[in-house]
Amino acid sequence: MTAHAIFILSALSFSSVCLGENNAKHLFILSGQSNMQGHRPDEAFTPAVEEALGKSKVIIVQDALGGQPIHRWCKEWKDPEGNQMEQTGDLYDRLMSKVKPAIQGQILASVNFVWMQGERDAKMGWGDLYEEALLGLHAQLAKDLKWKKSELAFVIGRLSDFDMANKKYSHWTKVREIQVRVADSSPKFTWVDTDDLNDGKNRKGREIKNDLHYSAEGYKILGRRFAQACIHTIKE
Repeated sequence: MTAHAIFILSALSFSSVCLGENNAKHLFILSGQSNMQGHRPDEAFTPAVEEALGKSKVIIVQDALGGQPIHRWCKEWKDPEGNQMEQTGDLYDRLMSKVKPAIQGQILASVNFVWMQGERDAKMGWGDLYEEALLGLHAQLAKDLKWKKSELAFVIGRLSDFDMANKKYSHWTKVREIQVRVADSSPKFTWVDTDDLNDGKNRKGREIKNDLHYSAEGYKILGRRFAQACIHTIKE
């Protein structure tokens, strides 16, 4: 599968997706920084995956926090001097404290890791460390879930067109490129486009244009795109 922005959800057949287990469920883990925090699954994501897979077949766990670099999830991350930060991995532990109770006693048919983050790393100039961290985080999650790495789907929300000139966030386009490159590295990885989500009215009713964050409608569209991408990886 070529990793690209997925916009249209075609009719899908899930007759064999549960791997022979009628009670197996599909796990969706949603995490990242502010644009994931601003995404409300109940607006669009949850209805879409429940309609496609069945309400009783879906487990959704979301945990996000604005303004955070990837090292707060990736435990192997080190700064350019080879040092670990004080809070390395703490938000990953917080996320997993929600995931583990949610899946306890459940049989899983699939796992989708949905990631919307990178703005902070672009701002800090840590783009050169981002690819290794992104792949390391995916591997870290697969290990903890005892899930085969090649079967753990990874849906990455690519950074928007907020700072294509790299004037405010020096590694903005570098992180964007890395996100696409990582998404292209595995048949179970994909990315979704967010370039058209940061114009319009935000949730406070203020007009925005090429904003760091998304419009109220943009967050709903993001949820639908995440859902479509996830369902596509399950079909694959």
